[in-house]
Amino acid sequence: MDLKIRESRREDSPILLELIKELAVYEKLLHEVEADSDQLSKSLFAENSPAFCVLAESSDGVMGFALYFFNYSTFLGKKGLYLEDLFVRPQFRGQGVGKALLKHLAEIAVDQECGRMEWSVLKWNEPAIGFYKSLGAFPMDEWDTYRLTGESLLNLGKKGRS
Repeated sequence: MDLKIRESRREDSPILLELIKELAVYEKLLHEVEADSDQLSKSLFAENSPAFCVLAESSDGVMGFALYFFNYSTFLGKKGLYLEDLFVRPQFRGQGVGKALLKHLAEIAVDQECGRMEWSVLKWNEPAIGFYKSLGAFPMDEWDTYRLTGESLLNLGKKGRS
């Protein structure tokens, strides 16, 4: 297989949106996708974008993607790499594409002197959980993820309110 991992470019926005929607279908979350190709192009490829994306491709086309950003660990005193999304199209699974994407990100994390690499996985996604564990990743069972969105975020973020 002629697998190649490369940084995504602005002109990749339409294919990225396709991949994001395919991921959302897999995760049963398509109803939550609000992004469009123009929005991705403007935000992901802006000069100071906080996020980065790599594509896995071959002569068969785009096989998958990984979108990530850097965070910071106060305990380690180092930045970390946070994997927001990893997706491999079904027809390319089991061929080392996911591992190649994670290896590429791990190389970036090491080059950037990150103290860790983290991501979230849906509790029901046993194939992904098994794959991540096979690479030496482990669950952070003592932590729960919390999220503010929509009205809750707007209400908390309104200036002048306490």
